[in-house]
Amino acid sequence: MTIDNVIKNLLKDQELRAAAFIVTVYGDIVLPRGGVFWTGSLIEICNRAGLSESVVRTAVSRLVTANRLKGERNGRRSYYSLDVSSRAEFEQAAKLLYQPDQEPKGWQIIYAPDLTDADAARLRMGRMGSAIFIRPDRGQTLPENAQILRAQDPDDMGWLAQFWDLSQIHQRYCDLIARFEPLYQRADALSPENALMARLILVHMYRGVLLRDPRLPLNALPQDWQGHTARNLFRNLYLALSPKAENCIAALCEGIDGALPASTDETRLRQQGLLIAE
Repeated sequence: MTIDNVIKNLLKDQELRAAAFIVTVYGDIVLPRGGVFWTGSLIEICNRAGLSESVVRTAVSRLVTANRLKGERNGRRSYYSLDVSSRAEFEQAAKLLYQPDQEPKGWQIIYAPDLTDADAARLRMGRMGSAIFIRPDRGQTLPENAQILRAQDPDDMGWLAQFWDLSQIHQRYCDLIARFEPLYQRADALSPENALMARLILVHMYRGVLLRDPRLPLNALPQDWQGHTARNLFRNLYLALSPKAENCIAALCEGIDGALPASTDETRLRQQGLLIAE
C-alpha cells in the first residue's frame, strides 16, 4: 500500500521508528479502548505510515522482550496488550498530552549523587552543578538516594532557564508548528483514514518533544518560546481530527472482542480535558 500524499508531507524528513510509533498507537488508540489489539490491525495502521509488516513484527518482538507488551492468542490470531509494568507510564504520558498542565508550586532543588545525565534528561531536570539538580515542583517523586530542598519563585525567574538546553526543544516545537499548522486549515477535507493517521503522527511528534520539555513557568521562559503555541495547535488539531479518526478506528481496528469502539468514557474524558483552556 502506498502512503497518501497527506501522510507523506507530514512525515517528510522524519525517520519514523517502528517501536516508538507502536507505543504511540497503543497510547492513543488502544489504551483507552480496553488495551488489547489484534496484530493485523496494528500492521495495517503501521503500513499506512510506511512501516512494513516485517519491521512491525520485529519491533513488537522487541517490545515484548523489553516487557512493554505482552502477547496472547485466540484461535489463529495474535493479540498484544500493554504489560502491567508499562501501563502506569502510558497513563502518565496521557495526562501530559490530554489534560490541562499542572501549575508548579515553586521549585525542587535536588541533591542526587547517583543520577546519570540520561536519567536527569528523562526526568526533565536541569543541572545546577555537580550532583545538584532543579525542576519545577509539581509534586514529583524523588530519584533513589536523593535529598530535596524546596524553594519559592524568585522575583526574577529569567535566569533559571540557563540550567536547561531549551534550544533543541524550541526548534522541535517550531518544526511541529510548521508541519501541522497548514493541515489545521483543511482538516475537514481529510478522509477518515487520513484523519486517523494525521492524528497519530501529531500525537507521536508532539509526545516526542513534550516528554523532554521541563515545562518551566512562563516567567522563566525565553520571550520567543513556541511551546504554548504548539500546545494550542495540538489541542485544536486533535479535536478537529477526532470525529473522522474515531469513525476510522471503529471500522479498521480490532481487539480480542471484535471491533474497537469509536469512543469510550476514557476517550471522551481526554477530549474534555483538551477543551479546557490552560
